[in-house]
Amino acid sequence: MKFIINRENLLTPLQQIVGVIEKRQTMPVLANVLMAVSDDFLTLTGTDLEIQIVAKVSISDARAGSITVPARKLLDLCRLLPSGADIQLDQQNDKVKLVSSRSKFSLSCLPAEHYPEFAESEMDKQFTINAGKFKKALEKTIFCMANQDVRYYLNGLMLNISNNKMKLVASDGHRLSIFEDTLEHETGYEARIILPRKGVLELYRLLDNLETELTVMFSNNNIKITIGHLIFTAKLVDAKYPDFGKVFQQAFYEPIAIPKLVLKDTLTRVAVLANEKFKGVTFDITSNSMKISTHNPEHDEAEEEISIDYQGEELSIAFNAQYLLDAVSNLDSDTAVLTIASNASSCFIDEPSQCEYKFIVMPMRL
Repeated sequence: MKFIINRENLLTPLQQIVGVIEKRQTMPVLANVLMAVSDDFLTLTGTDLEIQIVAKVSISDARAGSITVPARKLLDLCRLLPSGADIQLDQQNDKVKLVSSRSKFSLSCLPAEHYPEFAESEMDKQFTINAGKFKKALEKTIFCMANQDVRYYLNGLMLNISNNKMKLVASDGHRLSIFEDTLEHETGYEARIILPRKGVLELYRLLDNLETELTVMFSNNNIKITIGHLIFTAKLVDAKYPDFGKVFQQAFYEPIAIPKLVLKDTLTRVAVLANEKFKGVTFDITSNSMKISTHNPEHDEAEEEISIDYQGEELSIAFNAQYLLDAVSNLDSDTAVLTIASNASSCFIDEPSQCEYKFIVMPMRL
């Protein structure tokens, strides 16, 4: 294997791939990137056996072949070479010689045949979506995913396709976000899958060109997304996502509309003195007034009042301030609408008119 490539053409795909390559590997070859050359194209592959990213780049002066190269060392060398430099890579037995202008490096490599094959099942479902639209859907939901929860189906994102309707749902058991949108074309099927947490975070990072059209294919076990010259593949979480529909089927207090920035600033100030671990704040809601207060083990106290237009029953309820801030920050409108369940089991946060995004947060006992 031998080829010449411009530094930028190699650096970009390496940066995209290296995110899935774990530093600590059970198999040494998984710390490497697989480089394969054929027909004036270089194919770069990185995987951790759960997620795989493949990038294709055109090259010149190429000699076919394949080998696996230490991913982070190669990335660091490319990053530190001058902008616009040409890089020549030449495979010599179990080493790769990297030459650029007056710089010469030699990297110890592992054979390509040791690189594991990513197990994929046949993907029978497909849809296309604009990258900007998909990135927005991820942005509104990924912060609610659980991290290392024993209920492993929560360590991911649920994607529901129902003909031309798309719904993304994420929850960590204490809060839940739902984002709904329509697809341009009807798919003719109903499907529900769970994408793994790491895969979702990597996918969000890869969607940097918001004009690109994504092709999404999936089965019960895998998802494959084509993003320009990149192919992202991930194993799906083998579980059933809990039925969250029941949370809508209950009685609610009167909705409370509050200017978004007023609520955000008030919460931010009051939360400074909240218990550092639990971040709990209490809402005392009366006719025309909402008092937000907190205290902590050091006996510090904070209290602030917001004027509201509310004609419902008086109530007192406590929440994690950070969860509320996350939700309010993700609203697109200038007004946040808080709707509390009459049994005080949950609070909905959404917008007055646009209903594509809903956030639900469970109360705390203080």
